Formats: sequence, C-alpha cells, structure tokens
Amino acid sequence: QVQVVESGGGLVQAGGSLTLSCTTSGTSSIASSGWYRQAPGKQRELVTSIESGGETTYADFVKGRFTISRDNAKNTVYLQMNSLKPEDTAVYYCNVQTFRTFGRNMYWGQGTQVTVSS
Repeated sequence: QVQVVESGGGLVQAGGSLTLSCTTSGTSSIASSGWYRQAPGKQRELVTSIESGGETTYADFVKGRFTISRDNAKNTVYLQMNSLKPEDTAVYYCNVQTFRTFGRNMYWGQGTQVTVSS
C-alpha cells in the first residue's frame, strides 16, 4: 500500500540547479526520508536524509550545494540541488522508512535520472 514516487530529474549544465520531489502515499508513520544515488558501474550511495524530528545529514560531496526539505501536509520531501557537477550524474532514488513496533519498514521509489553536462 505504501508508494514512493520521485520526479524532477532531467538534463542540466554544470553549475546549474535542479529540484527533485518525492511523494509518499499509504502511510502516516514516516520515520525518515532520504535520497540516494547510483551512477553506472558504482554502488548506491547516501546523499542526504531527514529524520521525523527534522534532523538532517549530508554526504560530504554535497554539503553546501544540496538541501533536503519536506512538506508534511503534502507527504513530500524535496532535494534542492545547486552548483551541479558532472560527477553528480546518476539515478537518484528516494528512500522512506516507516515506524514499526520495533525496527522499520523500508520503501524505495523508482528513481529519476539526473544528467549534468560539462
């Protein structure tokens, strides 16, 4: 019943900006939300996350350039990407974790392609 859907990917020149959106349906018990990315031939890596209390974390390679935010009324989390670099090119995935009596359930979106040209 829980669905996670990303949108907003596309082609942008180096130095440009892009905003990704991730909308979750089917739950009101979100523990955390985050963005991961995976480039061809590489492992999926954490970009940023936000906890239910609002605490955020960022990978070193995006600090000062990317910002995660959320709109609880819309069940949507955003990734504002500024000063994009060619090495940011990847498929970006939204990850949502929901509360359980113990532990968490985890859900992934389908991914959205971000391509940064030189």
